[in-house]
Amino acid sequence: MTAVFSHGRLRLYLLRLLDDGPKHGYELIRLLEERFLGLYAPSAGTIYPRLQRLEADGLVTHTAAGGRKVYEITESGRAELRQRADEVTTLETDITASVEDLSALAGEIQTEVRGSVRDLKRELREATRQTRQTRWDRPVPGPTPRPAPGSTFRPADPAQGDSPLLADFDKRLAEFTVEVGALVRAGRLSDTQLRTAIRVLDGALDGLRRLLR
Repeated sequence: MTAVFSHGRLRLYLLRLLDDGPKHGYELIRLLEERFLGLYAPSAGTIYPRLQRLEADGLVTHTAAGGRKVYEITESGRAELRQRADEVTTLETDITASVEDLSALAGEIQTEVRGSVRDLKRELREATRQTRQTRWDRPVPGPTPRPAPGSTFRPADPAQGDSPLLADFDKRLAEFTVEVGALVRAGRLSDTQLRTAIRVLDGALDGLRRLLR
């Protein structure tokens, strides 16, 4: 749970959302996610126990509709909101500040991911170059000629007798770098997803380094 909702403040904010009208649990989760611009979304395990407690305290009630519980604030719930109006105002201000902080952090992490992707591309290009060089340095049985010293190596071409595996590697490398870049630029990634992406990229890079040593 985001720190802005510590000390029972999520409970208060659920009352605030229900004051706008009846809602089921999923709607409350979606509204919170939208309020935080997709950077935070509470789990069902966070929301439903608090709704049950609010109901036990007589602040909300529920009815069944379409297989879902629809929660509605009671007069006691509205009375609590009125009594704690200053807390609600402060909470809204804190949420706004938290969203700004999370947005800045997400921007920093996204920049780091882009940098990691560029580093990975560079490492993969270097690994490809070294792999090709190693391929030419190995003794080659049969009449296959080796390039003259200083000649430029061309991309793998199975039609010209190059290794099909090397051609497949070139193709997959190009597809990988394009797709990763597109996913990072297009996706609205949460902090957790961005950190996971960084770990995945770092792990892939470490694996390639060990393989090519």
